[in-house]
Amino acid sequence: MSECRLCPRACGADRERERGVCRVDGRILVARAAPHYGEEPCISGERGSGAVFFAGCPLGCVYCQNYELSRGALGETLTPEQLAAVFRRLEADGVHNLNLVTGTQFVPGILEALRLAAPAVPAVWNTSGYETIGTIRALAERVRIFLPDLKYALPESAARYSRAADYPAAAMAAVREMVRLTGPFVLGDDGLLRSGVLIRHLVLPGQLDNTRAVIGWVGETFAPGEVLFSLMAQYTPCGDLSRYPELDRTLTPEEWDEALAALEDSGIEDGYVQELSAAGEEEIPAFDGTGVTG
Repeated sequence: MSECRLCPRACGADRERERGVCRVDGRILVARAAPHYGEEPCISGERGSGAVFFAGCPLGCVYCQNYELSRGALGETLTPEQLAAVFRRLEADGVHNLNLVTGTQFVPGILEALRLAAPAVPAVWNTSGYETIGTIRALAERVRIFLPDLKYALPESAARYSRAADYPAAAMAAVREMVRLTGPFVLGDDGLLRSGVLIRHLVLPGQLDNTRAVIGWVGETFAPGEVLFSLMAQYTPCGDLSRYPELDRTLTPEEWDEALAALEDSGIEDGYVQELSAAGEEEIPAFDGTGVTG
């Protein structure tokens, strides 16, 4: 991965020798690989989603709930062959899918592992949404479900909290391409997502204008039956927010009511809404190497 261009930051790092903006080099780093039950019902199902958490992140949001993982080289180093063995173990455990969490910085190795493992269950690309069109097209050869965040529609919010004023343009283009490549979402008789795109949006404290803009874009861009949309209330202050005191709290009931009203007015029909009580650290998994080796 010399002159890395896997994400929109296009930092050009020679990741065989150094770390990129994503804070990792070219070695695949996995901090946890285990059944996970905290996703939307169509992903978690009854037996769980086979969540594989990768270290590093191209975006680096200041409020990241997985900041220990996204900020550093936390985890076990795996070859594509070893990662394929992890995929096989998860599938043997009966998970409904392979949930690949924040893996953009390792796309070549992940694709090779998927080729070697040839899973019968769907692969889910669980992403911040900050992707290039080229990366999405490469992933579509092996990935049947895209699970992107749509964090921002306002460049000023993206610049302040993720140092990425280009996030809205990049993420919206990526989501459009995901939908073009997968087609309208398909749910099985068991309620599980077989293919398609589920867009997530986490409501941030004091950022209702951004939330309204995100919801408005989704409602205007996609027809009913094209995408699923998940409005999330689980924001929990994490990491060092001393420079961002406006984020050092959970949502108020009034803010959540405003977000729900925007969703109701949008025409979006398909998806999920969290309860305001979802905020808290209980759903954050331990990045302790569970399921990575053995």
